[in-house]
Amino acid sequence: MRTKLIAGNWKMNGSKPMVRELIAGILSRLDAGQSSDVMVLPPYPYVPLANSLLENTPVLLGAQDLSRHDSGAHTGEVAGSMLSDVGCSHVLVGHSERRNLYGEDNALVAAKFAAAQAAGLQPILCVGETLEERQAGQTDSVVRAQVDAVLSSSGVAAFSRAIVAYEPVWAIGTGQSATPDQAQSVHAMIRAHLAEEDAIIAGRLRILYGGSVKPDNAAELLEREDIDGGLIGGASLSADGFMAIYQAAG
Repeated sequence: MRTKLIAGNWKMNGSKPMVRELIAGILSRLDAGQSSDVMVLPPYPYVPLANSLLENTPVLLGAQDLSRHDSGAHTGEVAGSMLSDVGCSHVLVGHSERRNLYGEDNALVAAKFAAAQAAGLQPILCVGETLEERQAGQTDSVVRAQVDAVLSSSGVAAFSRAIVAYEPVWAIGTGQSATPDQAQSVHAMIRAHLAEEDAIIAGRLRILYGGSVKPDNAAELLEREDIDGGLIGGASLSADGFMAIYQAAG
């Protein structure tokens, strides 16, 4: 049985008062009877503050990106070893905004995936298609190519220490969401694709859905067999909304 994970990607939002208020709201709504995991992914400057507020709690802490390099002359970059040093256990790689706004290709994302694991972090590999690719019937081929780039460089065993997040680009921040059937279909395809390499690892892999998940659609999405949680964007900026999704995960 895969434990569900509800992860909040705060993107480029926040202030110290907001971080304190949001984390306090999350902690006050944790339910000891719930089996789901919770994670927050704040912007870099607020990671140390979040880490201090989450000390001795079950809430996981992740970062939104990392450099493919561990050190050196890379001004403005942040190494995985640094993220681990300030308390992160997880990090996003290949988020659609990194791919589409900053030109990160599959090879770079695969390198970041490997760098995360080398630093002792668990990468959350984000994959997904654009609206044009979906309309052209290319969803499966695009997502498989994104997964295959990591398989080629790190091998299937690396997925035993990773999470995958399917986030259709056309559903991020648009208010649109993939239907439960659409999301389940892609999640099942990802799992089946990895099962061709190792069925045990594929069966244990957590695959999250990201794309305008809200309290009113969360339960129907999260009840599907291969949807193991959510990568939550806008709704994660409200403790009420975020934790309502957590409650829906059961």
